[in-house]
Amino acid sequence: MTTHEQPSFAVHIPDAELEAEPLDPSQIVSGTPEVTGKVLWESADGKQVRGIWQITPGVVTDTEADELFVVVSGRATVAVEGGGTLEIGPGDACVLREGDRTTWTVHETLRKAYHISL
Repeated sequence: MTTHEQPSFAVHIPDAELEAEPLDPSQIVSGTPEVTGKVLWESADGKQVRGIWQITPGVVTDTEADELFVVVSGRATVAVEGGGTLEIGPGDACVLREGDRTTWTVHETLRKAYHISL
């Protein structure tokens, strides 16, 4: 998808249609979480990505990119290996650093708008 030439636009995040993004089974710690998402914009060099991401309840692990996101709905606890534990919910902004190893315990289906730098 080449979106870097797309004109300015607005998206109502709570109602945006998302597409399935299957999790690697090795990331699932417990439950049956499902991930969906949608890339809204990507830079020409692919190093900047903006979009919407959602995950249903369960526990998963991840290794993060540089990311800023804002939670639109839902709740989760994000434990950063060697760091703190983040309790996140609607209206919270969160910054994750590239290489952070995280464990996400999703209590209520979580939807976020994000900007990732690769």
